[in-house]
Amino acid sequence: MAADIDLHLGKRLRRRRRLLGLTQQQVALRIGVRFQQIQKYECGANRVSAARLWELAEALESPVSYFYEGLTEALERREGAGGEVFSRKETLDLIQAYYQLGERPRRRLLDLAKSLHSDEVAA
Repeated sequence: MAADIDLHLGKRLRRRRRLLGLTQQQVALRIGVRFQQIQKYECGANRVSAARLWELAEALESPVSYFYEGLTEALERREGAGGEVFSRKETLDLIQAYYQLGERPRRRLLDLAKSLHSDEVAA
């Protein structure tokens, strides 16, 4: 879940920066870091501390709450989109087995799964 929050904050940071027409370098200069750090924040690779978030909000002329807007909905969408499915051992086993197959068997298995889903929806 923390990674989901980091991604959301990064997206909001990028959106606000672009809205103001600023480059990553310009934002970095305003808060005293290198532009690579802004890149890492925007893609969610690095977490934004509370103090750094405050500095970013000041630099981007927005309230800190801006970065959290829509977070609850984004997390709910992620959960609803099968977030817990990928944490199951069964799912991981299936994915590993799938990628151990050659290209042709993988294609056939994918086609089979799609046809089974279509049959289920039609019924």
